[in-house]
Amino acid sequence: MAPVNVSSILSVLHLFPIGIVVGIISALLGIGGGLLYVPALAAVGASPIQSLATSLVAITFGAISGTIQNWQMKSFKLETVSLLTFPAMLTTEIGVNIARALPSKWLLLSFSALQITAIWLINLKNKLQKDEKQAAKIESPQSPGDSTPILKTQGIGLIAGILSGLFGVGGGIVMVPLQVLLLKMPIKQSVQTSYGAIVLISLWAVSRYVIADSTNVLILPGLMLGVGSLLGANYGARLLPKLSDNLVRFLFTFLLIILAVYMSFKALAL
Repeated sequence: MAPVNVSSILSVLHLFPIGIVVGIISALLGIGGGLLYVPALAAVGASPIQSLATSLVAITFGAISGTIQNWQMKSFKLETVSLLTFPAMLTTEIGVNIARALPSKWLLLSFSALQITAIWLINLKNKLQKDEKQAAKIESPQSPGDSTPILKTQGIGLIAGILSGLFGVGGGIVMVPLQVLLLKMPIKQSVQTSYGAIVLISLWAVSRYVIADSTNVLILPGLMLGVGSLLGANYGARLLPKLSDNLVRFLFTFLLIILAVYMSFKALAL
């Protein structure tokens, strides 16, 4: 077995505390790590394509952790996860190819646009969650249907696959609200299902980047961010109930706008 390269590990140790901070912010604001991992990697010198590809390595950690918890709580709906995942695997390649073909400047500008779009999508998710709670107060509880709309679910997976390959995100940013809107799925169940799909989608996207060019994926930095993020997310989840909804909403919007501006300036500097 090859010896562990200690110097390589030490050279990326600074990403561990960054991962902790990302994990805390992700748990507090309810956003996927990819929206934060990519700017963090770009800030420490990774190329745009490396930032996107390596982000997927870190994302996998959080998704695996969430999926294990959901499995233990028997909240894992394998049928829906499968219907989301396999179409996503078909379109991930499209996203990867677009990312590799785009000039770095346009890749970063596109990511900035995604961050601004994320503000609308997450606010939509929060609105859907509030509507669901209000409906539960005035309606008698109903048991969820046993059947899953196959074509709609597969369509959501196709979109998630492109976003995962193109932007280095897990795809949950669109899977959650679209499952609620199109599949009439409860918000919590849609989050749980998305976690399961993100594991396979992210791993598949990483493999496509590696096959295209192994230098695209920085394994050790991705691992450092991922492990740090797991620790941070645990603390963030405990801190969240202590903060007001208005403060969380303000921090979420402010952070994504700042990061979008940062990525735009970084793009224009290329």
